[in-house]
Amino acid sequence: MIPLIKTIVATHKPYTMPEDSMYLPVQVGAAGRLSIGFQRDDQGENISRLNPYYCELTGLYWAWKNLDADYIGLAHYRRHFKGKKKGKTPFDSVLTSSEAEKLLKNTDIILPKKRNYVIESVASHYGHTHYAADLNKTRGIIATQFPEYLPAFDRHMKSTSSHMFNMFIMKKELLDSYCSFLFPVLFALQKQVDFVKYDDFQARLFGRISELLLDVWVDTNHHTYREVSVTSMEPVPWLKKGTAFLKAKFFGKKYEGSF
Repeated sequence: MIPLIKTIVATHKPYTMPEDSMYLPVQVGAAGRLSIGFQRDDQGENISRLNPYYCELTGLYWAWKNLDADYIGLAHYRRHFKGKKKGKTPFDSVLTSSEAEKLLKNTDIILPKKRNYVIESVASHYGHTHYAADLNKTRGIIATQFPEYLPAFDRHMKSTSSHMFNMFIMKKELLDSYCSFLFPVLFALQKQVDFVKYDDFQARLFGRISELLLDVWVDTNHHTYREVSVTSMEPVPWLKKGTAFLKAKFFGKKYEGSF
C-alpha cells in the first residue's frame, strides 16, 4: 500500500505551487483575512492569529491537529526540497512524492542540508542577529519542563551547523512527538517574552527558535534522517545575506529583515 504523504506549503499570498499531489498549499495567518484559494490555517483547532510571531508554525500546528496522512511535511512557497529532475525552472526540480517515498523507506525523517556558520556557533549567531535573552529563556524552560532534552540543546547551541528553515517530512506519529515537545516550549516562552514590543521582524522569534529545536528533538530521540538539498523559487541575494551575516558577527548589527 502506497503511504499518503502530505507536505504543507506555507504561504501568505497567491503563488505558484508544485503540481505533485503530495503538496498541500496552506494559507498561514488566515484568521481575519480573505481567502487566497488555498487551505486556511484558521479552520479546526488552530493558532492562526499567532502567525505574526510564529510564522509557518501556525501552518504546522494546523497540520498537526487537523491533517490526516501517514507522513506530514513542511515546505515554503519560496523554498522546497530539491528532487533529481532538472528543468527550466526551479519548480521542475521539486522533490516528488515517489522520491520522498523511496527516501522514507530507509530513514525516519527527510531534512534539508545543514547550514554551516563556520566562524561562530548556533547560539552566538542567534545572539548576534536576534536577542540572546530569548534563547536563554528557552533553555530554562527546557531544563524545567523537558530536562531530557537539555544535553542535546546545550550540544546544539555549541555546534556550528544546524538544519534550518523548519523543513522536514516525517511519519505522523513522529510529528506528534515533535510537536508535543515544540509547542509547549514555545507557549511557555510566549509567557516570558514581551514580544509585542519588538519590531515586526524580531517579533517572529518563535518561528526562529523553533528552527533550532528541531535538531534538539532529533538528537535526543536518536532519529535517523536523510538530508536533501533545498531549492529556492526566487533568486537568493547571497551578497546581501553574507554582508548582513558579517555585520552581525563583527559589528553587532541585528538583522532587520528576511533574505
